[in-house]
Amino acid sequence: MNAITRWLAKSWLRSQVALAVLLGGKRRSIELMRRVLQIDPDDAEVRSSLANLLFESGDVAGAVEQFVRLVERWPDNADAWFNLGFIHENRDDLANAERCFLRALELNPKLDRAWYGLGLTLIRGGRLVEAIDAFKKNIELQPFSPYGFYQLGMTYHHLGRDDDAMSVHAQLVKFEPKYAATLKRDFEKSPPAAGAGGPRPVDTVAHKEAIAITV
Repeated sequence: MNAITRWLAKSWLRSQVALAVLLGGKRRSIELMRRVLQIDPDDAEVRSSLANLLFESGDVAGAVEQFVRLVERWPDNADAWFNLGFIHENRDDLANAERCFLRALELNPKLDRAWYGLGLTLIRGGRLVEAIDAFKKNIELQPFSPYGFYQLGMTYHHLGRDDDAMSVHAQLVKFEPKYAATLKRDFEKSPPAAGAGGPRPVDTVAHKEAIAITV
C-alpha cells in the first residue's frame, strides 16, 4: 500500500469511526479504530480515543496497554500520562497512579486535574498532609471548581483541623452553595479519620466530573 492509498484508507476509516461514535456503537468504533492504527500506529488521537472506549467498555487492561504505548511513543505528552494515572487510580494501583500524575505535572505544572488526581491518590494512601498541597494547587488553577474545595475541606476535617475546614467551607459558600451544603453535611456525619488508610475520597462527592480521561 503506497502513501496515497494509506492516506485514503485511513481517511475513510476515520470517517467511519466518527459515524460509529455518533451512533453509539462502541464495539464497532473499537474495531474501526484498531484498523486505523494498523495503517498508522502513530495516530495519537485515535489511540487515545481507543483507550478511552476500552476503559468505558470495561477492558481496563486494554486501556492501560494503549496509554502505555502512547507514553512510550510520546513521553512528553502530559495528557497521556494523566490518563494513565487516572486508570491506575481507578484500579487502586496507587503507586503507579502517583508516578503518572507526577510525570504529567512535571511536563505541565498547570494541569489542574492532575493535581486533583494526585490529591485523591495521596488521600487513599493515607498521606493526608501531602494531599493538602495538591488540592491547594488544584484550587489555585481552578478557583471556581467545587471539587478541589470539597476534598480540601474534607482532608482538613479528617486531620482534625476544624478552623481550616470551616474556612474552606466559607469560600465554597460564596460560589457553590450546593457543594458547600454537602461539605458541611459530610463534616457532621464523618468523624475525623486521620491515620493509615485515610478516607476514600471517591466514596464522598463523585469525582469523575473533575478527573476523567481526556482525548
